[in-house]
Formats: sequence, structure tokens, C-alpha cells
Amino acid sequence: MARILWVEKQIDYEPQGMMSLSSVLKQAGHEVALTIATQEDAVRAAQTFRPDILAYTVLTGSQRYYLELNRKIKRALGDREPISVFGGPHATFFPEVLMEDGLDGICIGEGEGAIVDLANALDGPGFNPHIANWWFKVNGEVVRNPVRPLIRDLGSLPMPDRALIYNKDEVTRLRPIKAFIAGRGCPYRCTYCFNHAWYKNYYPREKRGYMRPVDAIIEEALWVKARYPLEQIIFVDDLFIMFEDWLEEFADKWPSAVGVAFFCNVRANLVTREKVALLKKAGATSVSMGIETANDQLRNGLLLRRMSQQAIVEAGRLLHEFGIAVSSTNMLALPTATLEDDFATMQLNREAKIKYAHAFLFQPYPGTELGSFVQEYDLMDGSLEDISAIAWDRSLIKRDPFERLQMENLQRWFALGVEFPWLEPFIRLLIKVPHNPISDTLYRLIYKLFKGYMIGRRIHPFRSDLRIILKQLVHFFRMET
Repeated sequence: MARILWVEKQIDYEPQGMMSLSSVLKQAGHEVALTIATQEDAVRAAQTFRPDILAYTVLTGSQRYYLELNRKIKRALGDREPISVFGGPHATFFPEVLMEDGLDGICIGEGEGAIVDLANALDGPGFNPHIANWWFKVNGEVVRNPVRPLIRDLGSLPMPDRALIYNKDEVTRLRPIKAFIAGRGCPYRCTYCFNHAWYKNYYPREKRGYMRPVDAIIEEALWVKARYPLEQIIFVDDLFIMFEDWLEEFADKWPSAVGVAFFCNVRANLVTREKVALLKKAGATSVSMGIETANDQLRNGLLLRRMSQQAIVEAGRLLHEFGIAVSSTNMLALPTATLEDDFATMQLNREAKIKYAHAFLFQPYPGTELGSFVQEYDLMDGSLEDISAIAWDRSLIKRDPFERLQMENLQRWFALGVEFPWLEPFIRLLIKVPHNPISDTLYRLIYKLFKGYMIGRRIHPFRSDLRIILKQLVHFFRMET
């Protein structure tokens, strides 16, 4: 039996990948634990647990934090030095991170079979580094193994190990809104998204997008509902409405079997009256829809979104007609974009009757087509190490410094501008204020307060006692997002 310690900086919501990997490890007879570095001393936790594997799920922008923490833990463990491995998007799309001191392996692509094979290998005599989906450093050389086929039958996987999270993190356990996943992948080829890069680089012949069996999702929801507070489910899939036959089965079974309201992600050019009726029948109370930018050339030429402004507006208004609240995602400071493009995106959100508009500053993530475009044309002001783990700190795209300042400040005011059009003249003045500790702190506070209020009222409302509300508020303001 191998001992695996997952190390996380913080838990914002249920990490679907980690829960799935933990469940297959336990099914195979291995022991899994979790330490949350913002809640306890991760070094001491590792000394107590004495793991064989230190596992980290890493997003681009957080790699430096985890590399330093990993080195600290390995030094403290002394002679009993475990193998330390990175998984997640950064390892998959920037495998060069393996050359960093203290890191022993990276997992490329899906991790369920890979992590079990690694644990089994460490549990036996000797260590054979030739394991699919893994790259290892062995005696100064890198062993690069091919990826295995994707798991097509998601119903063959055991139920995600939610107890790993809920037993460790009180806020997530008590929160009546919980994250689930209904499928994997996406058939679209948006240039900024890891999904397209994932398939293009590693799975070029695989089908793009597939769903879990409806009955498996119902089983998981009922398990959670019987043990923890549950008033709304957030389906974090990139695209919940890919397959109408699956959606029909879900709408037939979910209301009577589970009867819990839910939130999901949709795509404007797939939103039809029939699908919206099925979402309403199933119990959807809110959805998210990517708008990204109002500029047609940027949206369709640069991002390859392949949808018109009219499709976006009609989808938003159709969902509104059915009483389903729509939030949106929008990218500011795109390569070649102007400040006026970003204000036009604000107006498009108003026309689509968006109930809360999330705004992000574009980040040129490695491995994506748009990230490669930025590097090829030398549009990035900085390096990979400057990319933030959260997409609202600052823009890294080269442009006039004053325009960049205004775009960065607009991110804080974007949702308010969508909600209150009369504020736009004042916003145009406020975004000209240079970065300084006072205005940056004030703008962030206003942004967080408005975001928390609007999402709590319109997108993810829940009934709860004062103690839970206060815990959620403290957690929300501590989150980096």
C-alpha cells in the first residue's frame, strides 16, 4: 500500500480531479490524505503522514508557490524523501517544469489510471519509470512516456471521494452549494482554451466531449444530499448542453430523483427553445455563457468562437424568458483589442440581459493556440513566470501603458457598468486613476462586495443561518478570485 498526500494551497470549491483520483487510489487499496496549506502547516502534516507520493494539482501561475513548498517539505522529510509529482494544466501544457529542482515527475493528460499505476509501482520491488502519461527524471535523464487512451466510460469510475475534501475543509462541507461534474471535454476549438490544445497535442484522434451516465450523477447527488447541506449544484462542465438526448434523459430523471436546483455552462449558438425548456424542466435556475468580446473580428477571427452578436443576445433573452438567470464570462485586454472594444462588450452584456458579468484579463497560457500566437508575434510584456494564477491581476499584453492601466481598472468596474449603464461616464474617469495601494484596495473591495452580493442574490442564492453566512463571507474575501 502506497501513501499519497495531496497538497493544496486553498480550497475554493470541490476539486473534481483530485476527488476522482483519490477514489481510484482508495479503490486500489492505497491510502490518501489531504493537507491545505492555508489552514495548517503542510510541512508538519507531511512529517506526520510520511507519504510515498507528494501530489500537487497545478494551474499556470501557481507553479512557483508549489515548487517552493515542495522543496520545503522534501527537505523536512530528510532520508524518507517521497517522490513528488505535478498534475493539472501546467504540467500538461508546460512539461518543462519537470526540470525544476525537487520535482520528480509530471502527469500528462488524464490522471486516474496514471496515478494508480504509479502508486502500484512504488508499492512493489524496484521502480519502473515506463508508465503511460508520466514523465520522470531518472538519474539526470527525462523518461517521456506516451499517453494512454482517454477514459470513455465515465460510469466505470468510482464515485468521487468527497469525504477527502469535506472532512478537511469546514467551509466547503457546510456550504449548501456544491460543485459536481457531468462530463469531460468540449468539441469546440476556441484558441484560448486548454480543451482544444489538450486534444490537438495529446489526443488528436479522440472524440471531443462525452458525458457521465445520468444515473451515476444522480447516485452521487443523493449520496451528498443524505450527508451534507445541499440547496444548489454547480455543474462545472465546460459545456452541459452538448447532447440533446442526454439532456432529455437528465430532465426526465433529475427532478423526481434528486429535486435540487442547479447551475451549468451553456454556449450561445447551442441555446435553443427546446434545450432551454429541458433545462427549466430539470431545475436549472442559473447558467453561465461565454460572451468574451463584442468585437466580431476578435471573437470569431482571433478566438474562433464562431457565433454572432445576434446569437448571444437571443440566447440571453431566451434564457431570461424562461426565468433562468444568466451570468457571463468576458475577456478584457485581448491581443489587438482596444479599450473601446471592452466598453462595447459591456454594452453587449446589457443587451443579452446578463444578471452578472464576470470580467477577466486575458492571460497567454502556454500550450494554447492564442498563447502561442502571443509568443510568436512578441506581444507579451514579460515571461511565463509573470502569468497570474488568477486572471484579474494585470494584463501582460504589450500596448500603450495608459490604455493597459484603464483596461486593468475596468476589470474591477465591468460588472457594475453592465448593471448600471448610467455609471459608464464615471467609470471612464475612475479607470484613469494610476495603480496605488489606496485605489487598488478600494477598487478590489468594491468589486468583491458587488460580486458577492449579485452572485448570492441572482446566480447562487441559498438559505442559511447566520453562522454559515459569516463563514462563507470570510472565505470569500480570503479567496484570491
